[in-house]
Amino acid sequence: MTTKKNYPNPGGLYALLLGFLASLVLFAAPSVFAQVDPSSDPRLGGNRWGSQYFPNVELKTHTGETVRFFDDLIKDKVVVINFIYTECPDACPLETARLTEVYEILGNRVGDDVFFYSISIDPETDTPEVLADYANRYQTGPGWLFLTGVSEEIELLRRKLGLYIDEINKDPKDHNLSMIIGNQRSGRWMKRSPFENPYILANEIGSWLHSYKKKNENQNLNSYDGELPELRTLTQGEALFRARCSACHNIGQGDGLKRTGPNLLEVTERRKPEWLRRWIQQPDVMLQEEDPIALSLFTAYKKVQMPNLELNDHEVSSVIEFLKAESRRVSKMESVEALMAQIDAEIPDCCAKNEGAVLDKSDDTEDVGPPEESIALVELPPVPDRGERAKAEALKKSRSSMALVFGCAFGFMAIVAHRKKA
Repeated sequence: MTTKKNYPNPGGLYALLLGFLASLVLFAAPSVFAQVDPSSDPRLGGNRWGSQYFPNVELKTHTGETVRFFDDLIKDKVVVINFIYTECPDACPLETARLTEVYEILGNRVGDDVFFYSISIDPETDTPEVLADYANRYQTGPGWLFLTGVSEEIELLRRKLGLYIDEINKDPKDHNLSMIIGNQRSGRWMKRSPFENPYILANEIGSWLHSYKKKNENQNLNSYDGELPELRTLTQGEALFRARCSACHNIGQGDGLKRTGPNLLEVTERRKPEWLRRWIQQPDVMLQEEDPIALSLFTAYKKVQMPNLELNDHEVSSVIEFLKAESRRVSKMESVEALMAQIDAEIPDCCAKNEGAVLDKSDDTEDVGPPEESIALVELPPVPDRGERAKAEALKKSRSSMALVFGCAFGFMAIVAHRKKA
């Protein structure tokens, strides 16, 4: 007797498997077939760096307004963002001063298609009123906001913007000196040093971030007319001045941009050497000691404190030598320009050339010793030129000829009258 084995029904297994697959498809259908949110697609330019990435935290402006970081400050805008605190003794004043140069170069575009934001990392101290005073000291204008908020939320912003480094930021007042520039709509963001040349920064902000994919048709950057330009080697003093001093000071006319500090033309002649050296090296200490010159400068320039650059003795000496050399060069150049302008200027009547003046000795001038001779101006009748002289001679001759003719005529008439009477 044989027994029949009970094998599973293959049709039932297939049905079970198909049912399981169908349930998977139905479960995944909303995510598979739903319309893709453009903001979640990293291939779509600026949408990658949208509201899903940037925290929309609440901040207060230096004018007292409440704003949202994403919605009100960066959405669809080209922005410049840096982090400062008003009691910073060194880096922040230099950073803000450099940005004022960039602000001036961009002109009325700031507030129109470019926006500046300086966010405090010390919100407990930097209230809107304190930030307003800070903005006034640096003479900022429309389109540049100074902001404060909650410490934890500001730290979150710094992390999201890539400007927070744990190793650097162990001290709350120690912060990354980089700043971020970007176009939220296109998704192009760049970390930059605020101590870069202001014209380069202005070009990156005003041109590259707006149309960085377009070819620059205004100039050919790959060819030169003639030989390649030769780069000049900078002295240590000039390199230090450009990197740390030029944001606040000019030497002479300079580039024409507004500066927060005094002009340093011939400063080595106007200040005593020992005072100038100490002022460059320890400006904060001299202010604490209430040095009268230091206090007068502090008051005259809107209480913008000169930062302590922590220069050593050799670096201070090199900066002073550069100030001397550059002042001499600029003074000579400005003297030549003034002389050329004077030559090109219209000569006033009081200084007009007198062709009738001659040089003559004068016996009644004081004898101050040989070999120079004193001279005096003696007025003579003006000497006519050749054309006028010829006309005068011809006129004189014509007058003589006419007198002769009239004389002969009257004489002939007298003779005729005398014969008639006879």
